[in-house]
Amino acid sequence: MTQNIKSPSMSGESTAYYVGGTTAYGDALFNNHLIGDLSSQGMPDTNHTEVNKYHNFTYDVYFYGTNLGASEALEFDVNQFFDSMGFIWGHECRVANGNDWAIWDNVNSKWISTGIPCYPNNNAWNHLTIKVARTSSNQLQYQSITLNGVTSTLNWTYGHGSAPSSWWGITINYQMDGNSKQTPHTAYLDELTFTYQ
Repeated sequence: MTQNIKSPSMSGESTAYYVGGTTAYGDALFNNHLIGDLSSQGMPDTNHTEVNKYHNFTYDVYFYGTNLGASEALEFDVNQFFDSMGFIWGHECRVANGNDWAIWDNVNSKWISTGIPCYPNNNAWNHLTIKVARTSSNQLQYQSITLNGVTSTLNWTYGHGSAPSSWWGITINYQMDGNSKQTPHTAYLDELTFTYQ
């Protein structure tokens, strides 16, 4: 990961993410703790009164790649952990693996194909907005995926997973999955915003 990239950039300080190496299908995971333990935003929630009260989340980001076809998948996740419960709203744009969106089933620990196409534009900025929610009965709801102005509504609901009792926080992930040849490639992220309520 390299920050403050001037070009390509929308803001003048994008972040470059690179994956390569020699291990086929090797991945690179980048994680940011927003609220709770290890908060990067100065919101540690040491009294455990904040993390568990939020239910609606939006992950909004622009991404750019010069060789996106070399990626097995690009993954964008929202995570919430409290009271030994784990909520992982995983979203995977399968590029070299079928050009569709898959979402994460926490209970069965597997990806579920949505049938929603994912064809990001190469050599151009792509705008992605993901909306998810935690229901009043503590289920994960995948609400919608919007890529380059096209919104696909899901409103699919799944059970939550478990987490160590010591985990307390809201985090986001970005992950790059290498292909069968582990072709080196770089993606750039910019103008990332995360909203919660």
